[in-house]
Amino acid sequence: MTLTLNGSGLTIEKVVNVARFNEKVKLAPEAFNRLKKCRSMLEDKVKAKEIMYGVNTGVGELSEVVLNEDQLNDFQKFLIYNHAAGIGDPAPIEYVRGAMLGRINVHAHGQSACRPEITLTLVDMINKGITPFVCQKGSVGACGDLAPMSQIALAMMGEGKAYYKEKLVDVKEAMEKAGIKIPGLRFRDGLAIINGSNLLTAMSAIFLFDSYRWLKQAEIAAAMSLEALKANMKPYTPKLHQARGFKGAIKSANNISKLVKGGDLEKGKIQCKVQDAYSMRSTPQVIGAAYDALDYARSQVEIELNGVGDNPVFFPDENLQLSGANFQGTPVSLPMDMAGAAITMVSVMSERRMNRLNNPALSVGLPAFLTKGAGMFSGLMLSQYTADMLIVEQRILSNPASIQSIPAAADQEDFVSMGMNTAIKNFQILDNAFGILGIEFMAAAQALDFREYKFGKGVIKAKEVIRKYVDFLDEDRPLYKDHTKMKELVKSCEILKEVEKTVGCLE
Repeated sequence: MTLTLNGSGLTIEKVVNVARFNEKVKLAPEAFNRLKKCRSMLEDKVKAKEIMYGVNTGVGELSEVVLNEDQLNDFQKFLIYNHAAGIGDPAPIEYVRGAMLGRINVHAHGQSACRPEITLTLVDMINKGITPFVCQKGSVGACGDLAPMSQIALAMMGEGKAYYKEKLVDVKEAMEKAGIKIPGLRFRDGLAIINGSNLLTAMSAIFLFDSYRWLKQAEIAAAMSLEALKANMKPYTPKLHQARGFKGAIKSANNISKLVKGGDLEKGKIQCKVQDAYSMRSTPQVIGAAYDALDYARSQVEIELNGVGDNPVFFPDENLQLSGANFQGTPVSLPMDMAGAAITMVSVMSERRMNRLNNPALSVGLPAFLTKGAGMFSGLMLSQYTADMLIVEQRILSNPASIQSIPAAADQEDFVSMGMNTAIKNFQILDNAFGILGIEFMAAAQALDFREYKFGKGVIKAKEVIRKYVDFLDEDRPLYKDHTKMKELVKSCEILKEVEKTVGCLE
């Protein structure tokens, strides 16, 4: 399969297909024609000596400095040198590939005025597996992700380093081996590569893709815990949630009902309380709210993926260029802060159900800490400690970055989105979430082994998958290996895949 880029229709799934699974891309013919038309307009304006930001002026606080003709091309080189100012460890390859993909889709609108060779080189790099080394940290998410995108732009001059065939080599060497001509940078080219929030947007798209799959697994873990705790399933009746009207809650209630279908609990054969604790009966409302938050974030991310995030923006049909702030990362940063907090929220509820499984005063007849030999053995007592530590870290990370602006560039850039901080911390939140959910899965499987009634088909399948990796805790053993295996299992989505084969796709 090859993804055709024309400036529209780019989804988070398509980003992941290219960034993670190496799907090939190509530029649509109409997009290529738009690129040529826009570049021709810019060249006419340069000949006419029209003053344009970042073309024949400096940038930021130096935007009032007008450059002469001899300086135009060299300015782009020095612009990239100056802005390639990140620090530390490299961003994962899939993040950078996603950023390159997003930048191509911006250019496809024909409103960035770079040479077509620049965009086509990015296409070739994606298709031939050349990914520039990009420092993860350095962007404030305004004027775009300037520092990391500049390390991508360095490749256009044959400078910097890049990953090629799983090795980090000089860009020039990688381009030669891949048969890609280095295009160099002429006026406007450099700024047209860096002046958008493409890295934080690509990271957000990947985060959302993984988070949706995590939420479905949170529903599977919830269904297992509900079965083990002999929950009253009436709060999952569809008409109850339809009466209120939240789409996410309706979806989550349907998913969990599907997972317990066929079991004694769903058939009303198990005696239960008239009303359970919130962590048992309000799961659809909580996970549903997370779905709704992610849906909003997705809509914003996909608008950004398909919009013209650049400055200036050119309008060839009107022979017009407008300088503004279409690089500003806040439209992505703000909803993504909420998306990260939503994952933390669902993780907290997961831990509360795990607590009920452990606590003999709350577990409806399960042994204390899910061990047959309480006193001699402590069972899953310390598993809760681990989950609690991860949740506290999530709570710290859920403080929004979008309100943390620090002015820069002599106060010319006096409000910035800090969207890269959002993107980075969201992955840390999700990494912890894999671990927390893994611990609930492990506890729920342990609890189900103490029950003697029939479970729903989805719950049975989930437990079968877990038992492939973690044995029943008959007597105490070091649990760090089990915790880590369960975290990797959740991350792999194997439980989700096998359960959906059994009960059908979760919504």
